[in-house]
Amino acid sequence: MAASASFMKINVQHPIKPMFLLKPASQKPSRIRCAAATTKPSKRYSITLLPGDGIGPEVISVAKHVLNLAGSLEGIEFNFQEMPMGGSALDLVGVPLPEETLSAAKKSDAVLLGAIGGYKWDKNEKHLKPETGLLQLREGLQVFANLRPATVLPQLVDASTLKKEVAEGVDLMVVRELTGGIYFGKPRGFGTNEDGEEIGFNTEVYATYEVDRIARVAFETARKRHGKLCSVDKANVLEASMFWRKRVIAVAAEYPDVELSHMYVDNAAMQLVRNPKQFDTIVTNNIFGDILSDEASMITGSIGMLPSASLGSSGPGLFEPIHGSAPDIANQDKANPLATVLSAAMLLKYGLGEENAAKRIENAVLDTLNKGFRTGDIYSAGNKLVGCKEMGEEVLKSVDSQVAAAV
Repeated sequence: MAASASFMKINVQHPIKPMFLLKPASQKPSRIRCAAATTKPSKRYSITLLPGDGIGPEVISVAKHVLNLAGSLEGIEFNFQEMPMGGSALDLVGVPLPEETLSAAKKSDAVLLGAIGGYKWDKNEKHLKPETGLLQLREGLQVFANLRPATVLPQLVDASTLKKEVAEGVDLMVVRELTGGIYFGKPRGFGTNEDGEEIGFNTEVYATYEVDRIARVAFETARKRHGKLCSVDKANVLEASMFWRKRVIAVAAEYPDVELSHMYVDNAAMQLVRNPKQFDTIVTNNIFGDILSDEASMITGSIGMLPSASLGSSGPGLFEPIHGSAPDIANQDKANPLATVLSAAMLLKYGLGEENAAKRIENAVLDTLNKGFRTGDIYSAGNKLVGCKEMGEEVLKSVDSQVAAAV
């Protein structure tokens, strides 16, 4: 399958001296032990962990323990490899995505990323920014479809900044095209116009195969949800959007059971605030998806609760929380690990097809919230304020209790 052209290429001509080894992540035992007997492993998967920067290592540690426990109860064994990426890789080897890291990711069954970036590297040149490594990783894995759910959990409805009657019951999925569009299109750069003034320019461009493949992912996703798909574009102004709409309509003929609608991006932004429950599945291009999925995430009340999955036609998927590295609270045990834990559940469900193990994790998160445990970002009066580690321990207890109750 052809990959979208990118302005950033990973240099394979001059291998980086291995300043680190490909080795399994440390398997420190969790403080929570499984009460029920675990199933003898019948399946084995290799998972590349990319802790990254800031709070990334803290939340990845929690998610790893949860994956291990949920997997063991379903007869699944994981082999983890921790690899550097982002700012931590810049400090270690001078690039944001070492070749060894990309190679390990490609060879694994799935990739779980914590968070990247931080003030320390903000003034770096573009090719030496942590975010450049993320774009390179997406391109290297050829993950073109980004799935970002925005679900208002009943336990957290009061955390939303929207009125309760507006936020309650929201359950939508944004399917964002991830490797094309204006972020990767050419020509791009800086120059001067006819008046001698300095300009900056980018190009929004999509090929037929790029639109068709993301449209099919979106239709398949909508089919598994409530059968409604809204394609968001700016077809009243932009030729690239006119083409986008044309191709989405063509692909729709393959999915007569899915109800397709279209909406301009400016109206979609307004409707997400006015009446978000009208949406089930949204499909849109790279830049619109970047903006709208962030807007949708805030409906839920905390960006610290939301996972994401980035998938390709083949090879490992990339799973990550949508929050940033939050360097201001790093290493203080204040981070909310639930978005990463739920990303691990998406890894099981979408990346490995292990839906039972995924459901164990999802149920455990809900159970933990039902018991009133909250990190600072989702705390409200009457609940128990806990740190990152304790929240992880409570999720592990809930994973365990599901089995105990069933035996």
